[in-house]
Amino acid sequence: MSRAELPIEPFWQSKANTEREAWVPMPLPPGIKVMPTELEGPVFADEKGMTLYVWPQQGLRNGSLGDRAKSGVSTCDDTVYKETSGLMSPYPPGFLLPEYEKRRSCEQRWPPKLAPADAKPVGKWTIIKRKNGQTQWAYEGLPVYSSDLDREPGDVLGGTKAIIVGEQGAVRFPVGPPADVPPELDIVPFRTGHMVITSKGYSVYSSDADAPNKSNCNAECLKLWEPVAAPQIAKPHGEWTIVERSPGVGQWAFRGKPLYTYRLEKQTRSMTGSDNPGWHNVFTQRAYSPPSEFTLQDSRIGQVLADANGKTIYLYHCNDDALDQQSCDHPDSPQQYRLAICGNFDPKVCQETFPYVKAQPGAKADSSLWTVISIDPNTGKRATQGQSGAISVWAYRDRPVYTYGGDERPGDANGDNYGEFNGARNGFKAFWVRDDYRHNAMGRALKEVTGR
Repeated sequence: MSRAELPIEPFWQSKANTEREAWVPMPLPPGIKVMPTELEGPVFADEKGMTLYVWPQQGLRNGSLGDRAKSGVSTCDDTVYKETSGLMSPYPPGFLLPEYEKRRSCEQRWPPKLAPADAKPVGKWTIIKRKNGQTQWAYEGLPVYSSDLDREPGDVLGGTKAIIVGEQGAVRFPVGPPADVPPELDIVPFRTGHMVITSKGYSVYSSDADAPNKSNCNAECLKLWEPVAAPQIAKPHGEWTIVERSPGVGQWAFRGKPLYTYRLEKQTRSMTGSDNPGWHNVFTQRAYSPPSEFTLQDSRIGQVLADANGKTIYLYHCNDDALDQQSCDHPDSPQQYRLAICGNFDPKVCQETFPYVKAQPGAKADSSLWTVISIDPNTGKRATQGQSGAISVWAYRDRPVYTYGGDERPGDANGDNYGEFNGARNGFKAFWVRDDYRHNAMGRALKEVTGR
């Protein structure tokens, strides 16, 4: 059954809710601080509040690209690459890149966070030497950078941990301090926030039937729900408390809500336990709600975000095959990749295959992740002030969103995986908010990439 309106629960939180994820305090170098953000949680930022990123080495089809941890060097330099590398694509190397004459270097797109010449290591922060002799900060052995896509403090437009889709190339990730959670638990990034899981990956739930810091789950209830055990040596701290179920037997609680796992779940990162009335997945923080005219639709393998008419919304992903792996899904980047996929380079065909989601005049969303931008539909680039033929479209993280011409009914997601490598490196993916049959694998913690 399709849902006719966009509910706050279970995926988003009201803007009146100011709860944010707590982090483990740590020593920081001068000029670096921690900034709370809506989707990525706490991130490191420079003295101006601009988010810091890392580019960990990632394996591609024919090699690896990125910074190797603890190598003491940065591979992001002043070289302007004009040809494909052949490392990601099945095509041979040496093809000229789109708009190569306008292309900028990696360090222009990703300015290194420089350290003073007399800087000293601080905690997990160390110093590396760049090729030009400058010193640069590194966190856990990975050089850190800002992004030229970020314009205001708190922006995280250069990369995300919340949308990871297979063979998308060697991407950048925002980096921040570890979340303040007990050792028995962990955090996984979702498109809607940070969900709490056990150290083995199973989802954690709370019950409306419980009182603050008191569990009412007994007898029959315990046949389906297992309390998340707190070791005898565990101590309450911050938003984490311990409920005594019986003498010597403790249960973790978060923000006063006792925590459980669902005994019937066999998959990790699941949300099926929340299908039971009164039970909810637990988030340390969630994003604010999307535009109010959007809807939530039941689809073939989960739930998708949709427009006012119930048509599934799609995100476009693109990462080029140069040695510095620049993204090509932003309206300020070359559009040839998208035009090739959606319309054989014909913008009119593209507007029929994947039309933009238009925004009404004055439209706004509670979430800062959603904005209205002006686009030239014939080029896919950002329109200039007062440009004739420009259209106002909804954008997620500053990237336009689309519907698919081949979707006929609310909940159809026929455009999902449309493009190269199942839509990962260059193509379209449905805006899944719940994807049960693919293990909700919509986000990845940085440690899953680096192995640390």
